[in-house]
Amino acid sequence: MEIKTCGLIGMGAIGVVYGDLLYQAYGENFTAIASGKRAERLHREGILHNGKIFHPPVTEPGEGKPVDLLLVCVKNYQLREAQEDMAPFVGPDTKILPLLNGITATDRLQSAFPQACVFYGLTVVIDAVRSGREVVNTLNGIIQFGKAVNSPLTEEASSIREYLQAAGIDARIPEDMIRGIWKKWMLNVGINQVSALTGARYGQIAHVPQANALFVRAMEEVLALAKAAKVDLREEDVEEYKKLIETFSPDAKTSMLQDMEAGRKTELEDFSGVLLKLASRYEVPVPINSVLYEALRAKEAIRLEAAHAASREK
Repeated sequence: MEIKTCGLIGMGAIGVVYGDLLYQAYGENFTAIASGKRAERLHREGILHNGKIFHPPVTEPGEGKPVDLLLVCVKNYQLREAQEDMAPFVGPDTKILPLLNGITATDRLQSAFPQACVFYGLTVVIDAVRSGREVVNTLNGIIQFGKAVNSPLTEEASSIREYLQAAGIDARIPEDMIRGIWKKWMLNVGINQVSALTGARYGQIAHVPQANALFVRAMEEVLALAKAAKVDLREEDVEEYKKLIETFSPDAKTSMLQDMEAGRKTELEDFSGVLLKLASRYEVPVPINSVLYEALRAKEAIRLEAAHAASREK
């Protein structure tokens, strides 16, 4: 069960933070997985993290062989393409740990790689921000992971925790990971979507009454859905998040707002998009998230049209 080799796909904000720590700890036994222009850029430029450049080993799919542990740090909408690049690195003994937002990644990966052991995973309390080619963070955060239920604890989960902790990563295994991923999803559905639509930073969502009300009501609809789906979310989880955002850096921006402002694709479909599909299945009304979904789709369409117009003028 000992982990000797590790790959990581998705050198965005989260991937850079953990990739840097893993490379420092394990050197050539760690590799960044990339193809095409991404691989060329990593080979040529390395990665700028907190003002310093590091050059992790980079392996392209054509050169890949199975690793013991594979961390997946791409965005949800990149997962299908990433699975093609991941395939040579996945064998029958590979353990896959996705660190994506939302609640669907583990099922998608297990379906794509039935021979592997796929865990649930998420990150919390990490403040990594990508600006251009640089990633900046002050908090490395916590990785929570495991099977749906982690009592008793498996040898595979224990080996991953030991491996990550030896690299200086705070890795924890909650007893109920379904609760964990739904709880974070509830926060993302509320705070990411409201910020992306309104342009509000954390401090404004915490203290502007209208923004705060939208944030809370969007989460309450996730709570209602969870009850219908028999997932253990609670009213006190909503209250916890209402207090938690007051501790965030008031001028910081959510990842979805950063993506919107940078002209990148957002994870809308994995927030209210998934929520609306499940709400229809369980016949749970979700009017706030229905409006957020359509409003954000419209905002993205308008932004895309503006980008096309600008490119035609050049």
